[in-house]
Amino acid sequence: MISCIAIDDEPPALKVIESFCEQVSFLELKKTFTSPTEAIHYLNNYPIDLLFLDINMPSISGIEVFKKLKQPAMVIFTTAHGEYAVEGFNLNAIDFLLKPFSFERFNQSIKKAYDFYNYSQQNNQAVEQYIYIRADYSLNKIKIDDIELIEGLDDYLKIHIKNGKNIVARITMKGILEKLPAKKFMRVHRSFIVPLEKITSFKKKVIYLDKVEVPIGNSYEEDFFNSIKQYNLPQ
Repeated sequence: MISCIAIDDEPPALKVIESFCEQVSFLELKKTFTSPTEAIHYLNNYPIDLLFLDINMPSISGIEVFKKLKQPAMVIFTTAHGEYAVEGFNLNAIDFLLKPFSFERFNQSIKKAYDFYNYSQQNNQAVEQYIYIRADYSLNKIKIDDIELIEGLDDYLKIHIKNGKNIVARITMKGILEKLPAKKFMRVHRSFIVPLEKITSFKKKVIYLDKVEVPIGNSYEEDFFNSIKQYNLPQ
């Protein structure tokens, strides 16, 4: 399923998109918004895959809305003004729908989004995963599978790396978690993030990464034990 929302200051235009989305089996329209400000707040808290976005709105243009998003998303711009098309495509839009558009034209756009979504998913799985961290005035490329432990040190983090030099970087726990795959890493303490696949055992409130002991914080305990069940680790 491709999750999506629609933003347009004209309610009838939203009704059209809502009706068209209901006819596409792989689309899940989460919400519609006439207020761009409310939509931005929603998107920054609940990321989606695809955005139907009107360009010509009175309070803020759809172009500016798209630029303000913190999380990447595919976008299909909708407008009655064809002169905006070039600017829309400069933002790598999936497509540009000129109002009024038919279901057939809408379906063409959705097919492009569907193909791009599948390509992105396959490409992400095929490519070896890395993250990039700035430290010591340089950009460090770190293989995700080589990360042994992440340790908080006041305003810095120490990234323990397999067979390599550990990296100390000025980044928050939240910031690095956003870079890491959620299924592989978990924060288990206010000062520690662990790679779940490298946990060798755990006992009461202590995690063992081979010979390294990591405490489990009280506020992280429930989430940790719910996540670790799939690994069948010794206790």
